[in-house]
Amino acid sequence: MYRSHNCGELNASHINTEVTLAGWVQKSRDKGFMNWVDLRDRYGITQLIFDEGRSEKSVFELAKTLGREFVIQVKGTVIEREAKNKNMTTGEIEILVTELTILNASLTPPFTIEDETDGGEDIRMKYRYLDIRRNPVKNSLMFRHKVAMEVRKYLSDLDFCEVETPYLIKSTPEGARDFVVPSRMNEGQFYALPQSPQTFKQLLMVGGMDKYFQIVKCFRDEDLRADRQPEFTQIDCEMAFVEQEDILNVFEGLTRHLLKEIKGIEVEKFPRITYEYAMKTYGNDKPDIRFGMEFGELNEVTQHKDFPVFNAAEFVVGIAVPGVGNYTRKEIDGLIDWVKRPQVGASGMVYVKCNEDGTYKSSVDKFYDQDDLAQWAKITGAKPGDMIFVLSGPTDKTRTQLSALRMELATRLGLRNPAEFAPLWVVDFPLLEFDEESGRYHAMHHPFTSPKPEDMHLLETDPGKVRANAYDMVLNGNEIGGGSIRIHDKATQQLMFKYLGFTEEDAKAQFGFLMDAFQFGAPPHGGLAFGLDRLVAILGGQETIRDFIAFPKNNSGRDVMIDAPSVIDESQLKELHIKLA
Repeated sequence: MYRSHNCGELNASHINTEVTLAGWVQKSRDKGFMNWVDLRDRYGITQLIFDEGRSEKSVFELAKTLGREFVIQVKGTVIEREAKNKNMTTGEIEILVTELTILNASLTPPFTIEDETDGGEDIRMKYRYLDIRRNPVKNSLMFRHKVAMEVRKYLSDLDFCEVETPYLIKSTPEGARDFVVPSRMNEGQFYALPQSPQTFKQLLMVGGMDKYFQIVKCFRDEDLRADRQPEFTQIDCEMAFVEQEDILNVFEGLTRHLLKEIKGIEVEKFPRITYEYAMKTYGNDKPDIRFGMEFGELNEVTQHKDFPVFNAAEFVVGIAVPGVGNYTRKEIDGLIDWVKRPQVGASGMVYVKCNEDGTYKSSVDKFYDQDDLAQWAKITGAKPGDMIFVLSGPTDKTRTQLSALRMELATRLGLRNPAEFAPLWVVDFPLLEFDEESGRYHAMHHPFTSPKPEDMHLLETDPGKVRANAYDMVLNGNEIGGGSIRIHDKATQQLMFKYLGFTEEDAKAQFGFLMDAFQFGAPPHGGLAFGLDRLVAILGGQETIRDFIAFPKNNSGRDVMIDAPSVIDESQLKELHIKLA
């Protein structure tokens, strides 16, 4: 064995014990007659001491050659440390080294392997294997492991069975582009990497597995953001003989379990709101409810008052922002410029200062008197000392713009406390959404989502009003999971394909295997998938997922460490019957 103990476990109880340690040189401090070296491994840091008067000369001289990140093995005696460090678990002791072996030398690292490093993101991604040695990244990966183990424990205790499904599958339309894989043995044909194991988990229900889960890689070839990766991990689950309430209870229980075991936080029953309420009150379907600033619709009290901008608008809506009534004109203009950015797209913004004396000062004082502005304050819930911000325009677009402003203001005001957790369910999503570009309806979730039985009659007359048996779990303004009760009979599935614009031939070509399975006694079933990367990041108090993934891609979908994707050899292309245009 290269070590008898790790670098994080020795303490005063081990004094006078002979030990063997191995690890990386964190740093060294050479005082001439005395040399201290911090030895690091995954478990912690132990201080080594090389003493000219107590160490063999060869060992003492060899210690002077050690550089950062050298891999070494030492043997020695645990002794009491004179200058104790209460901030280290091993801070009461040090190792008087009697033997030193350099297992591997190291080049000087391109950045310091410290909690606070001098390395930028690009260089740290190029040398990710070095970045993982740093505590913030190492601890994030260990935190992810802890969450995954708690998930497996919770679901296994409820009789869920983990089943692996294939990575090489058939390409099916699920909302994003597939990554495709050419088949050498089947000329001109391709596999796809799964965007989710959707059809397979449904087939497992047909197969009688009853309760399935899988912590599984999924793949989507889409434009990336800070919180997206081309390959990501889902906690994928499905249950047979269940209704929506059964699924919500199980996975609310899982989330409550994680919050308690991982964060030590007890959460009562999760609120449930409809999709319609979420859009009306917060402007999006994944609202952050850790703070207020709920929307107040102002059409009735702003129109027909000689202000042409509001009179011409389809929708006028505002929010009351707490405690910013003292914003300067410069600060207000900065926010107006912020909402005018192309990423938000508003044409302007109206404000109302709610003064401490109960009066109001607005950018549209010319058109609205104090009684009018008092009505705005009542509808938005504004109090003295607050500020009301108002946007107008097309309904959906304006809601999206005000939602973006709400989140930006909450961030600036410190209202999005990462140590506070506010989960909720959003239910009753629309089954279909109309796409102007293609001129037809698309499934809001996926084509296997069951409509609400009481809305089935609307498929013929008003398909946009049909609600889905679908639900999302939202945590701190992030959708961390979503699912639905599935269609489990062939007739309803064929009807769904019809309204999604599939011809009978297209439906059979792409999903014939599933339709066939439905004819052999498919049980009622439904499920949910959590995004593990995002769930772990939020539980870890972060907004982005990269540091919780061992080897992430950058915003261009590249792995800069291994330089992928890359050109492949002409002979490989020939084997695959592929010719590049």
